[in-house]
Amino acid sequence: MRNILEELWYGNICPNIGCRESTPLTKQLMGYIADHHDSLQATLTEEQKEVLEKFDDCYAELTDINEREIFVYAFRLGVRIMLEVMLPQAEE
Repeated sequence: MRNILEELWYGNICPNIGCRESTPLTKQLMGYIADHHDSLQATLTEEQKEVLEKFDDCYAELTDINEREIFVYAFRLGVRIMLEVMLPQAEE
């Protein structure tokens, strides 16, 4: 059995894929979002559709940046917690 670093090296662990569980609530909300997006898009002119597409692209990029920053923060926090648990502390 490989250790966690080897699994990461060989691409068997990909932290940004598959780490979200789809719950009934998230599936329902994603459905609502898709329905509302489709309804809105059906009422738009071609120029407005282009604006909406640019908005969607920017929002997706922002979401990606936010998720990456949250991952890095949480990873670092986890390591700091691990270090505090594993390393002996000097008595105050």
